[in-house]
Amino acid sequence: MERERLKSRLGFIMLSAGCAIGVGNIWRFPYVVGNNGGGIFVLFYIICLLIFGVPLLTMEYSIGRASGKSITCAYDELKPDKKAWSFHGTFSHIASYILMMYYSVISSWMGFYFFKYLTGTGTDGTTSADFKAEFDTLLSDPVTMGIVTFIMIAAGFFICSMGLQNGVERITKVMMTALLGLIVILAVHSVTLPGGAEGIKFYLLPNLDHIKEHGLFSVLVAAMNQSFFTLSLGFGSMMIFGSYMDKEKNLMGESITVAGLDTFVAFTAGLIIFPACFAYNVNPDSGPNLVFITLPNVFSNMNGGRIWGTLFFLFMTFAALSTLIAVFEHIMACCMDKFGWSRKKASIINFLIITIGSVPCVLGFNVLSFVQPLGAGSTILDFEDFLISNLALPIGSLIILLFCTVKGGWGYKNFLKEANSGTGMKMPENKWVQRYLTYVVPVLVVVLIVVGVIDVFT
Repeated sequence: MERERLKSRLGFIMLSAGCAIGVGNIWRFPYVVGNNGGGIFVLFYIICLLIFGVPLLTMEYSIGRASGKSITCAYDELKPDKKAWSFHGTFSHIASYILMMYYSVISSWMGFYFFKYLTGTGTDGTTSADFKAEFDTLLSDPVTMGIVTFIMIAAGFFICSMGLQNGVERITKVMMTALLGLIVILAVHSVTLPGGAEGIKFYLLPNLDHIKEHGLFSVLVAAMNQSFFTLSLGFGSMMIFGSYMDKEKNLMGESITVAGLDTFVAFTAGLIIFPACFAYNVNPDSGPNLVFITLPNVFSNMNGGRIWGTLFFLFMTFAALSTLIAVFEHIMACCMDKFGWSRKKASIINFLIITIGSVPCVLGFNVLSFVQPLGAGSTILDFEDFLISNLALPIGSLIILLFCTVKGGWGYKNFLKEANSGTGMKMPENKWVQRYLTYVVPVLVVVLIVVGVIDVFT
């Protein structure tokens, strides 16, 4: 069967960016910036993204384009005499299922709140306690959460079942264009609010006191961590889009474009959140509190708050759905390559697997709340996220990195040849770059794995 191809370069960029731009990155990035030195952290982050994230993303694209396969078959295609590498394909395929089993639930929260603001139901609280109670009510209701999760999963697989060009590419281009337009509108409104300038100062002005308090190493590790996780590296979701590419463009330039678009969205999210919080004297917080408690409190004080709340959660729903579509496409492609399934069959079977697999995460906040795998107060979602964010993604990136650099793998020369096929910005061919990627970056990845695991358990 001939490999499907994306219709345009824009489709490739939008799909890749849609995969990278996730709800966790959007609410996490502004908070991490504000609490790690402001503008200094942004500078460190951009440097880490260029010397750390972009090369790894280029490697994923290169393996995908050279093999013309998903991660389940790419290693065997490029290195058929070394079967040990293909284990990572199976490992990554399983990790993708786990990721979607809890990310689909998080996506359902976005869709539910968009519906609430659109219809004007249940968004009239006056204090943070009111909005916390409202969010807790959603978490305690397995039926409502299960239905919305089912709808989000069904929507994602329906779009994927329509085909690569007619479904995935066409819908994602429209959705990502709307997402970029929405975030600009929301940011312009937020930064022009009376008192919003204080939020921008908190967000971007260098905070040397924080660096002195926590240490430069802590800020650098946070920047490396953010640059690593922001691009969804390590489990093959970016590799699949490389397999749909032609050889007209060099891959490093495409990686920089995708990384830049992802950073733009995450950075601009901070221009929405912090000015609005400071304008209405609401303390900015991280994680679900930020999106479902803090910001609804802001919208309740804002003129036209229901409209701005609707637009914000529409933006967040698009961000969530774009990631669902991208990873569902990756999962389906793995099955089509490995088992020879048709696109329709792959969409139906994987829809059932992920729908059933999401049930424990949904019940983990209510019926199964007594299951606390990471200690008191933790949930099944926390455990699944730990498996993916702290283990599967960094370990997977380390394997991809080694595959592209060591002699027993694909090898650096083959990687460089593929990455630099086409026009545009090329990977440097200097020996010091090769040594850096072969010896330095693997050590940094191992450091991030160790630090991430220690943080969870301490």
